Formats: sequence, structure tokens, C-alpha cells
Amino acid sequence: MLRWPPGAVSNQTFLSAAVRSLLLFNDMVIVVAGRNESTIESEVYATNASMVRNPEPERGQFSSLQVGLQAVLNRGRDAAMITHVDRPPAERATLAVLRDAFVASPDEKWAVVPEFRGKHGHPILVSRDMIEVFLKAPATAVAREIEHQHQHHIEYFPVDDPRVTLNVNTPEEYAALVSAYGR
Repeated sequence: MLRWPPGAVSNQTFLSAAVRSLLLFNDMVIVVAGRNESTIESEVYATNASMVRNPEPERGQFSSLQVGLQAVLNRGRDAAMITHVDRPPAERATLAVLRDAFVASPDEKWAVVPEFRGKHGHPILVSRDMIEVFLKAPATAVAREIEHQHQHHIEYFPVDDPRVTLNVNTPEEYAALVSAYGR
């Protein structure tokens, strides 16, 4: 598991850092696991998060989103803050701004998406309306395409936090992050 912050002597990973940051603004955090369930289980529970398992992770990332959102509804919630674990957590101030924008948004806005220098990022905040749209879509759908279909219901909110758009999918991308944070 990737350490956060990179290059630091820390037991914190992208996953544990994300959970801890989200718990500051949410009453619960649900982590969706696939085949990695046994690998992340102790870390998830050590950070006071809940875990649900995608029974068919081979169906793709969107199916994991659907499993997580169904768990949100099953636990009596009607909104969610969604992020990937392959990215560093957004800054605390960014999460506060996004939460406030979501709470203040009119009913016809179903989601708030952070935007850094014109690029959309995570976490996104979604209302029950957007959750239902995601749940009704086929498991083979792509969240970005669904967002674009419902763009008139989404508020893109500018933030000054490059972390919202960072993705770390390769060793080279992580090395670049280590280099950037090592300065």
C-alpha cells in the first residue's frame, strides 16, 4: 500500500489518510473492497471505517461504486462523498468548502464536483437523486459519462487544491509525487 505523505516515515497510507480525512466531514466512511478484502481489512477497521465487498469486482470500477452507494442507502443516508483510493486525500479546507457548497446548493443540483485549473476531480458529493441515477445504470457504465449526461444537475466548484485531480496509477506517478513532496 502506498504511504501518505509520500517519502514520510509514517504508517499512514492513501487509504487510511482518505478515511481519516473523510471522517472529519462524514458520520461514516464505507470502503468497497474486492479481491483485496483480506489485505485492507485491518486497515479499514483500524480507521473506524466500514467495509462492504463487491461480490463481482471483475465487472469493473463502476460496479464497486454501485455497491458502495447501495450500502450508503442501506445505512439510511441520502447523500455521499465519493473518492478513489488511488489518489492523495484532498486538503481539509477543500473538504470543508465542498461540503458547504453541497449543503448550500439548490435542489436541482444533485452533485458538487471540485475543479482545479479546469480539471474535474474528487471527492464528489452526491445527493440521493444522483445516487439513484448511478444505481439504475448498468454495471458496465462509466461514472464520468453519467455525470456528463446530467451535467445540468452538477455544480463544478473551483478549488485551490491540486490533490483533487491527482491520480496515482503507476510507480512513476508515485515517484513524481514523492519527488514533489520531498521538496
